[in-house]
Amino acid sequence: MNTNFFNQIQQLDFTGVLQLNISKGAENNLIVSILLNNEQCGDNAKNLIPPLTFNATPQEFDEGFFEQIKAPIKTVSGVMVDMEKFLRQMEEVKKQSAMEKEKTEKAKKEKEAKDKKFKDGMAKVDELEKAGKFRDAWIKVPDIAEFPEKADEIRKRKTSLSDKFGTPSLFGATEETQPEPPNQETEFEQQVNELYAQNEDEDLFQEDEEDAEY
Repeated sequence: MNTNFFNQIQQLDFTGVLQLNISKGAENNLIVSILLNNEQCGDNAKNLIPPLTFNATPQEFDEGFFEQIKAPIKTVSGVMVDMEKFLRQMEEVKKQSAMEKEKTEKAKKEKEAKDKKFKDGMAKVDELEKAGKFRDAWIKVPDIAEFPEKADEIRKRKTSLSDKFGTPSLFGATEETQPEPPNQETEFEQQVNELYAQNEDEDLFQEDEEDAEY
């Protein structure tokens, strides 16, 4: 006997494995159950999709079986394919989310480490300044190139320290503030001192004369 059963199966639009179960029912009827299984779909919700079950005579199956299952099989197949696509998309979303979270955490740790380095550096500057080592404190002030976001704070601190020991030269060295020369006597003070000296000489001279007359 020549049938076109498998040709019609081939024409069905589905992805996966089509399972066909046939059992005999009452009054010479046949009970046909069809279940589509797609192993590529990782969503366990696919197991909730019930099989298609028909109860009819053999003649009824011959006349309209494939017309009855064509649309449902296509729908179920499409649902499972969409479920798999959805799962893959969700996995990609999770992956991207994890990457972004890792990137954010990394940036946060780097910032915390950088802030700590700056804070420790400025603490050392404070320590040296309190000890009166202004030149060493100026040298220990963090570099603007490494902490551009702290540029204003760094400039102000260096200026404050340089005012206490001298002006930084182009080569990073410092010029010590020159000590002021000792105060010179004014002309008036010199005259007063000279008169005072003359008076002392005259007093001594008078004392010598009195001693001689005596």
